Amino acid sequence: MNGTTPAPETMKSATELVVERPGEFARENYLSIHRGVRAWLLTKDHKRIGLLYLGTILIFFLIASVAAALMRIELLTPQPKLVTSETYNKLFTIHGVLMVWFFLIPSIPTVLGNFVLPMMIGARDVAFPKLNLMSWYIFVAGGALALWSLIRGGVDTGWTFYTPYSTTYANTHVISMAAGVFVAGFSTIVTGINFIVTTHKMRAPGLTWFRLPLFVWSLYATSLIMVLATPVLAITLALISVERFWGVGIFDPKLGGDPVLFQHLFWFYSHPAVYIMILPGMGVISELITCFSRKRIYGYAWVGSASMAIAILGFMVWGHHMFVSSQSVYAGMIFSILSFLVAVPSGIKVFNWTATLHKGSIHFATPMLYALGFIGLFTIGGLTGLFLAALAVDVHVHDTYFVIAHFHYIMVGGMVMAFMGGLHYWWPKISGRLYPEFAGKLAAMITFIGFNLTFFPQFILGYLGQPRRYHIYPPEFQIFHVLSTAGASVLGIGYLMPLIYFIWSWRRGRAAGPNPWRATGLEWQTSSPPPEHNFEQTPIVTGPPYSYSAEKDVDLNLASI
Repeated sequence: MNGTTPAPETMKSATELVVERPGEFARENYLSIHRGVRAWLLTKDHKRIGLLYLGTILIFFLIASVAAALMRIELLTPQPKLVTSETYNKLFTIHGVLMVWFFLIPSIPTVLGNFVLPMMIGARDVAFPKLNLMSWYIFVAGGALALWSLIRGGVDTGWTFYTPYSTTYANTHVISMAAGVFVAGFSTIVTGINFIVTTHKMRAPGLTWFRLPLFVWSLYATSLIMVLATPVLAITLALISVERFWGVGIFDPKLGGDPVLFQHLFWFYSHPAVYIMILPGMGVISELITCFSRKRIYGYAWVGSASMAIAILGFMVWGHHMFVSSQSVYAGMIFSILSFLVAVPSGIKVFNWTATLHKGSIHFATPMLYALGFIGLFTIGGLTGLFLAALAVDVHVHDTYFVIAHFHYIMVGGMVMAFMGGLHYWWPKISGRLYPEFAGKLAAMITFIGFNLTFFPQFILGYLGQPRRYHIYPPEFQIFHVLSTAGASVLGIGYLMPLIYFIWSWRRGRAAGPNPWRATGLEWQTSSPPPEHNFEQTPIVTGPPYSYSAEKDVDLNLASI
């Protein structure tokens, strides 16, 4: 490996493109035309909309991270020192609401999906460009409502809005916060519809279903969940408002309602929502593993089918959140079996990624380090999920820090590692620039170490019986909280570093060329950054994806400085 940038030479990809090499496009790329703010706010270019989403979700991520930092500082001591109990409740509510619905769920589909999906299937744009822009405005409107609730004093119900507290007893701004999530849900539905139609109708000639990149498979499965599950959340939040405004007995037992009904409705959406977060990340990892192993993905059809299996089975496991909530033992047994079953397609993916790595010509570039970190963290999160799927164990660790650790290993450890891996992988395509490779590798390793130091002690805390959502705890638990807070400091550095060097590389980085990774997807067969309509001519696909065998031993001239 050396520090030189590879020449933008003509190379046939796994898709065997039958198309003239784009060369120098007569049209300028999307970054160099119409630089005014108005042009960006009215754009219908899927690439620009992806960047608009990127800037928006980073704002929400920053606010949610500040709330998390305040909580971790408070938890350094067994007795409250920094904030009151009410403020602590508001902190973990705003952290959860913004992190789940305004960062984790939209990040990979709306940013990376918006940017690369049309290019990966040889299309000029998504099926409905105006609808795509409208989805961003809807998302911003929902986020503005959530932030307005925060400015007015916040919400103390927790991100799950559990009833009857949220409908009857909470004196905070529940309705406006729920309305923000409600509105943002329409953005999710619109994006899902757009991606489904795009995948069905706009594939390049010859790009059959089993020639699709695995990232496209994962986005398609995710979009189905978005369209089918999100309306249930919208209805549930609307019912909270109805009961809170008009006193209709839906969830409050004093009014003849049933609070467990809320849990059924909420988790019927929220467990599939877990896969809205993680399925796109799995697709990203498939792209990274095959590229940096220089091998065709092992068991392509199985990996693609596993995405669809996860999407289907994800709708059948919501009841494992209610093993201790008056649900019948027999229903609990069924949900327990289904929860074990949904782990099978996830296991298929992990085993196939591992088989792909076996005897591969592995290059430890920054995206690959994030991919390997994802596999490690996701495996820990998945295995601990089996503990929670077992009725007897779940009764012991339910609503403890064990659940927090498991959730964060899947959602934050897994999804964020995949998002960062994908962002580093496609950054040369997005910006046309290279980032400093050494800094990227360092950030990946710091993130992995910091994450484990933050959340692994919480498995122990949960097993010992520390309830979640409490900021007052027995002194014997303090050592684990100190470790978690120290780890959060390290993790924060790992998250901050890419922001710094991406901004630097956008202005000062060296030109990347069209394909610095020597990858085989259609998106790498056009210039970096791509032109406004992606391709000078519509590509024609004649072969399978990921044909790296001819390039197995090629030395990657990685983007290093």
